[in-house]
Amino acid sequence: MSRQMGDSHRRFLQTMMANGIVDEQGARTLYQYCCETHNTQHAPDKLDDFIDAINSNLQPMFMQIRKGMSEDNGHQFYALVNMTETVVTRMSSDYADNELELFRKTMDLIVVSENGTASSTDVLNSADTLTTKKLKKSETEHLLNRLVHDKWLCENRGEYTLSTRCIIEMEPYIRAMYQEQIKVCHICHNIAFQCQICENSTCGIKIHNPCVARYFKGRAEPRCPACEDFWPHEIPEVRRPQSQSRR
Repeated sequence: MSRQMGDSHRRFLQTMMANGIVDEQGARTLYQYCCETHNTQHAPDKLDDFIDAINSNLQPMFMQIRKGMSEDNGHQFYALVNMTETVVTRMSSDYADNELELFRKTMDLIVVSENGTASSTDVLNSADTLTTKKLKKSETEHLLNRLVHDKWLCENRGEYTLSTRCIIEMEPYIRAMYQEQIKVCHICHNIAFQCQICENSTCGIKIHNPCVARYFKGRAEPRCPACEDFWPHEIPEVRRPQSQSRR
């Protein structure tokens, strides 16, 4: 049975429909604004309950506001997801067949890589192997810029990764298409692309970089949480949202 939705919920949903994805701080600010605008009670620790009420009403429409983590900094995000069709199918209204084929090939490169990235050179080389209409180098570069602009990919110094939005929206598709290749974080149990791997050949667990930072924080000697071998990788620092780091 769906929980009743008020004007504050509807305003929150309208903003999510317009933006697609917001970070946790943005979601909390939006939650407070919607409650204050419509004179409803605002409880700072009840954001997830507020979103659950929206989701219970979205269920008959096969939509959901889903929570996920940025692999870059570990911050939480909320994304509005349509569950009636795969995201790749939905992207066909914005991208041509050969563009979608290159996006899939870019995903292939990212999923099978050890560090969850695909270089611009490898993506450009993949453009030469398309079975649909070939893409020129300039067309491929323009497509990559579009995919970054539309928040499907992220780019840093010529290396491409799947964006937070892409991972949240496409997780069911990724799990179905890459059953043998996907890595799962030992700590949070979500799909892990950018991660560290235990070097014990009989263990080999994977941990997201942000989960590594949180798990090993304050530990004098980092050891694998599964096999207890020494963890030889560099431990990144915990990165906090700017609004929290000032406190």
